[in-house]
Amino acid sequence: MASGDGQQSQALTKPAFSEVQASALVESIFGLKVFKVQPLPSYDDQNFHVYISRTKDTADGPTEYVLKINNTESSKNPDLIEVQSHSIMFLQAAGFPTASIYHTKGDNVTSLMSVDNGSETKSYLVRLMTYLPGRPIAEISISPQLLYEIGRLAAKLDKTLEKFRHPKLSALRRENFIWNLKNVPLLEKYLYALDQNRNRKIVEQVIQLFKDEVMTKLNQFRECINHGDLNDYNILIEPSSNSAVYRVSGILDFNDMSYGYYVFEVAITIMYMMIESKAPIQAGGHVLAGFESIIPLTAVERGALFLLVCSRFCQSLVIAAYSCQLHPENKEYLMITAKTGWKHLQQMFDMGQKAVEEIWFETAKSYDSGISL
Repeated sequence: MASGDGQQSQALTKPAFSEVQASALVESIFGLKVFKVQPLPSYDDQNFHVYISRTKDTADGPTEYVLKINNTESSKNPDLIEVQSHSIMFLQAAGFPTASIYHTKGDNVTSLMSVDNGSETKSYLVRLMTYLPGRPIAEISISPQLLYEIGRLAAKLDKTLEKFRHPKLSALRRENFIWNLKNVPLLEKYLYALDQNRNRKIVEQVIQLFKDEVMTKLNQFRECINHGDLNDYNILIEPSSNSAVYRVSGILDFNDMSYGYYVFEVAITIMYMMIESKAPIQAGGHVLAGFESIIPLTAVERGALFLLVCSRFCQSLVIAAYSCQLHPENKEYLMITAKTGWKHLQQMFDMGQKAVEEIWFETAKSYDSGISL
């Protein structure tokens, strides 16, 4: 979702290019002839769906791309954007359905563009990627089998990224990145965006529990690189040969990549899969089963899972409420999680850790016996 490390400054610097300007960027930076441009929803960057006209030089290439314009804050960290871009190419080479990066006319993966608006000059990093086919899983009724496959996908991503090498890899150590799960205590500075009600009390309680029960165990979690945002709009699906079954056709948005832990990835994935599920608590067990088929969690990691899922709900809900105050015109997109997120968080708290864990762990265990619940 967020692409830089300072949420407040990010939200204030979201790009605001017109479709005509976006078209001109594609032609001037990437040398492609644009046929049509359409805006795409985004959190704090700006994305466009770009259709290009066939030419002699592009006769065999794709005709649909995504133009990504990073906000001014994250554009100050080109090393991070470069590492993210190369990781996307690395994963594609490893067989994952990620986008291809289209190089600039100067054969770079990004281009830094400066815009003078009269009072100041702002710089934006620009990238062009192939447009991936499919529908977001948010648009379908997610089956237990698909939840299981998404859990496997999350684990395979982290496992594969263990082999990723880049001279600027340290850029993924984003110490104050608001979306990294270990930075849940940073939410305290945004609590004023919430009303004084039960929701705020739950968030305050989660933050305190996180400090007491997670921060003290971080050194016992196994570290890895996390995608960090496998939400219901960042995973695309298509019908397989059997039209009743879906397969993942695309993985989007690597802006939240950072060093984290295996258990962070599965917690984040569980939380987002709960959002659209008709049986949200049970959904976690299917995702967990898929993840653990590749990377079994340790007892300590399993013991932190409930609180980590609650913590991700808090991150998403608090930052969305804060961002809506800054950008009310983007409220519909920003509040996607909030439509059901508060209800799910309250349900988890009402049931309690032991009851939720029992459902998750029993569901995951049922896959071992070949009978999924």
